Amino acid sequence: MTIPVGRLAPSPTGLLHLGHARTFLLAYWHIRARAGRLLLRMEDLDGPRAEMRFAAAALSDLEWLGLDWDGPVYVQSAGLERLNAAVSELIAAGKAYPCVCSRGDIRSAQSAPHAGSSEPRYPGTCRGRYTSFAEAERQSGRAAGARLIVPEGSIAITDGVSGMSCWDVAREVGDFLIAKRDKAPAYQLAVVVDDHAQGVNEVLRGADLLPSSARQWHVQKSLGLPHPAWFHVPLVTDATGRRLAKRENDLSLAELRATGTDPRAIVAWAARSAGLAVAERVTVQEVTPLFQLAVLPRESVPLEPELVAALRAAH
Repeated sequence: MTIPVGRLAPSPTGLLHLGHARTFLLAYWHIRARAGRLLLRMEDLDGPRAEMRFAAAALSDLEWLGLDWDGPVYVQSAGLERLNAAVSELIAAGKAYPCVCSRGDIRSAQSAPHAGSSEPRYPGTCRGRYTSFAEAERQSGRAAGARLIVPEGSIAITDGVSGMSCWDVAREVGDFLIAKRDKAPAYQLAVVVDDHAQGVNEVLRGADLLPSSARQWHVQKSLGLPHPAWFHVPLVTDATGRRLAKRENDLSLAELRATGTDPRAIVAWAARSAGLAVAERVTVQEVTPLFQLAVLPRESVPLEPELVAALRAAH
């Protein structure tokens, strides 16, 4: 029987909030309840937004909640050579190509994004134009990134929480970036390559990343890699239905930790929101044998002001 291998993958671009806590706790319980391995990867490739102070805060938050993981923390930027090699492999195989288009160029080429998408569809301007970064930059005088060639047609993604969904990436977003114009590997490629290298075969994360699974499916297919099992869990929202976000400076775990909140109260809230009957204060390890993905509610979790006040007061 294949041992489940999952991962916690915080991005150090801001302070973690209660939504992150719930997702990481669910990822932990989903793996540990089946005696699997859990890795921790710090995804620090997001340019100047990634800061060591946020990485340190994230580790402190996870340890404060009571989470543990197998092996040392893997820092994604330490594996740039492997990620860049994957980009080069795809270009050499004719499955990706250099692209010198800026976001402004793409917006100018198409006045509005595809219906239901927040980003404009890439029209394929650079497809077939250049064979290497050097050629692209010499001929255009501009920095070049790389885009994956996405074949036409839809694919089906089977998710362990939301079921099956169909995605036509070529129609919705077109060829997408696998390396940015500063040569930094893009998220969609980096997580695929690192998950495979680390032996990750299950990915539990927030429902907002479900569309990314379709893009990552294409990267995996192009590189000849297996697809992991995906589990996209409903998000935590504020009382108005807006999902929590770092950029909105939503209530952070670091603030709760600094003001003396008992982390067992947060663990208990997360467990109850996952359909489990637990006490008002409980440890991560006490919840683990109770966890069942089958009872996880399929709707988002509102964070009412009364709950926030109760967590603040849980000393």
